[in-house]
Amino acid sequence: QVQLVESGGGSVESGGSLSLSCAARGTWTSLSEMGWYRQAPGKSREPVARISSDLVSMYSDSVKDRFIISRDNAKNTIILQMNSLKVGDAGVYTCKADHVITYSEGATWGRGIQVNVSA
Repeated sequence: QVQLVESGGGSVESGGSLSLSCAARGTWTSLSEMGWYRQAPGKSREPVARISSDLVSMYSDSVKDRFIISRDNAKNTIILQMNSLKVGDAGVYTCKADHVITYSEGATWGRGIQVNVSA
């Protein structure tokens, strides 16, 4: 099984920075894509930034050039550095990891972290 341990987040004023960390724990055959998704109040969950096992990163247009996702495969950890935060970036951020356990493909979600951005 795979468990995701998330940390970081919190509250910041608009223009500020926060970082989120997500560490995968447990056993698996391989970890593939990991990423962060967010859900704002009244909206559906959307992808924010994702990174493959070979460190190719992908961003939503709304965060491109402001957020940076990085990955340490040795520590099975991803970090999302969020800069120039806007009020619209607020929401619950959840980590997701795609994985293979033996021959089964699957995905695990974290519990989510609240990010608040005030004007």
